[in-house]
Amino acid sequence: MARNAGKSKGRMNKRVLVEMLVEFFNRHAGESLSTKVVFKELGITSTSARTLCITILDDLVFEGYLVETAFRHYALAEGSSTINGTFSRNREGFNLFYPEDGSEPILISERHSLHALTDDYVRVSLFAKRRGRGREGEVIEIIKRAHDTFVGVLKVEKHYALLLTESRILPNDVFIPKEHLKGGKSGDKAVVKLLDWPMDNRNPIGKVVDILGKEGDNDAEMNAILAEFGLPYVYPEAVEQAAQNLPADITPQEIARREDFRSITTFTIDPIDAKDFDDALSIQKLPDGLWEIGVHIADVSHYVTEGSIIDKEAFKRATSIYLVDRTIPMLPERLCNFLCSLRPNEEKLTYSVIFAMNDKAEIKNYRIVRGVINSDRRFSYEEVQDILTSGKGEYIEELTTLNNLAQIMRKARMAAGAIDFQQAEVRFRLDEAGKPLSVYFTESNESHQLIEEFMLLANRTVAETIGKRAGRTAPKTFVYRIHDRPDPEKLTMLARFVNKLGYKMRSASGRTTSPAALNNLLKEVKGSKEQNVIEQISLRTMQKAKYSTENIGHFGLAFKYYTHFTSPIRRYPDLMVHRLLDRYLNQNGRSASVNKYSDYCEHCSAQEQVAANAERASIKYKQVEFMSEHIGEEYDAIISGVTEWGIYAEINDNKCEGMIPLRTLQDDYYEYDDANYCLVGRRKHRKYVIGDPLRVRIVRANIDKKQLDFEIADEW
Repeated sequence: MARNAGKSKGRMNKRVLVEMLVEFFNRHAGESLSTKVVFKELGITSTSARTLCITILDDLVFEGYLVETAFRHYALAEGSSTINGTFSRNREGFNLFYPEDGSEPILISERHSLHALTDDYVRVSLFAKRRGRGREGEVIEIIKRAHDTFVGVLKVEKHYALLLTESRILPNDVFIPKEHLKGGKSGDKAVVKLLDWPMDNRNPIGKVVDILGKEGDNDAEMNAILAEFGLPYVYPEAVEQAAQNLPADITPQEIARREDFRSITTFTIDPIDAKDFDDALSIQKLPDGLWEIGVHIADVSHYVTEGSIIDKEAFKRATSIYLVDRTIPMLPERLCNFLCSLRPNEEKLTYSVIFAMNDKAEIKNYRIVRGVINSDRRFSYEEVQDILTSGKGEYIEELTTLNNLAQIMRKARMAAGAIDFQQAEVRFRLDEAGKPLSVYFTESNESHQLIEEFMLLANRTVAETIGKRAGRTAPKTFVYRIHDRPDPEKLTMLARFVNKLGYKMRSASGRTTSPAALNNLLKEVKGSKEQNVIEQISLRTMQKAKYSTENIGHFGLAFKYYTHFTSPIRRYPDLMVHRLLDRYLNQNGRSASVNKYSDYCEHCSAQEQVAANAERASIKYKQVEFMSEHIGEEYDAIISGVTEWGIYAEINDNKCEGMIPLRTLQDDYYEYDDANYCLVGRRKHRKYVIGDPLRVRIVRANIDKKQLDFEIADEW
């Protein structure tokens, strides 16, 4: 029996009428019905109710529930298929679904989102295709949540609490029942896990799983960054205990089965604040005029056996994480800073690559062995650079020889097409509470390059040893560090961009997309005001390096074979490489499972990217925190980006970047010229171009959002 909507008292309720229409067309699936029939069957008699009904019918057509088969004739739009893919949420409700087959994205209205969140893996039912519109659909199942924990600040009321979050993933604050507050108070930074999200609730329901501390407290904020990216900020007690149970003594039997390098001059060179020394160099003169150079790497695999509780936690983490003020290690502290660390004047177990080289850095032979060393000296990069510059200091002959060999290898690598990215790293001087006092930069010099070249040599040699095979013998499964060639179209766009800034990007042969062309550009811009901008944009044209069992070479280094062997304390792929080396070289084992190691490579590549994002977030946080003490002050800057919503500018002195919103440019109406990377005033024709200098004033510093707002301090 039809409900008499037209005779209902008061104004027609839109929500009720929507439900009636949806129910009605579901009962008449496959039928095309006119508005006359709809009005009659649902008892809609008043003019206002009929007008509202037609409006809703049009809305349902737009949302994909219905199709208009003829003028004012409607039918249920049946989903033609269901597909899986990834959901992307937009705060304005125009959400997109990206099918896993790579086809065009599909619009998902908010009412059809099933409360899916960005990066959720979902199943979508497609609506019937409508003329003149893109495909639309409805989320019918959330197969896997990408994020179920969120970080924010608690606001505690009498009977409940809310987690206030700046997350772009979560559209609304999280409702927390009082019994799930875990003692949290207003102003606490907390980690909350989602429990439920009923369809008729605006807010998801969650529970507090951890209290990080008060908002603004340095430890709380750094741990919040880790939690935001799903990274660990504490070490499990059971894993720590397992590490404590590992014996520190090296038995005579273990030393006997290794090559003994304890009497050879050996030292480490690391950052001044480093504790995990995972590589050392040894050097001695051979009777035939050659140099024996040893690259000794901490033998983590001796202590961390595959499948152990320590190994499982290390694999889960996949990498150490380096925030502004702390290191979150991949391994428990007893391993990374004590048992495995190649500390001076202590016997340590290593996996070593030993080279016999002449003065021209030509390798005459090499061997890969398990060894034992006793480092004579722990150097910092600064100490080594002082010795190389002054020509005076401990181990001057050894350091000078190693540096000469390294510079020869570096020159040969650049000639072979390696890309010379030498970006300065942003560092902070912090007080005891973690508050930034100043910003400074570290740049690569000869002491860094000395270590870099020998580590690159060891990594390449190990990869060639396993990857190169004589004849038609298939190479065994191995872990490679690969870097694909950049898209030629992106390099062409880069060439056009730098040309507008007055630079040419071409090699001696005239090619604009060769490694030589890029290197020539990087040399030309060094020391210029545009250097940092051009280096950043050049980096974005590059593919991301990753781990893979399929070797395609490393474009950036110009190596056909390359792996990561030299940092097993802080990178899990290096530990995998050590184990595979032992399997193939010492046990003559069969090829390992390619599927297993392909999955491992994918996991480690993903974790590496997440860790890098967290590291950048910690730098951005400290930059904004530092600039929050300088509101109203003016600085010289350079335009680092231009968009349709404003100008990004980077302060010259400290590389802090902020936004100048388009709405604050009051002297003209500005339009974005994407072809020329600039904003152009419609009347006065003033241009704001990437690379141009600016004088800016600090207006706002939003620490929670890690955002700076600038305004232009000088006007024409």
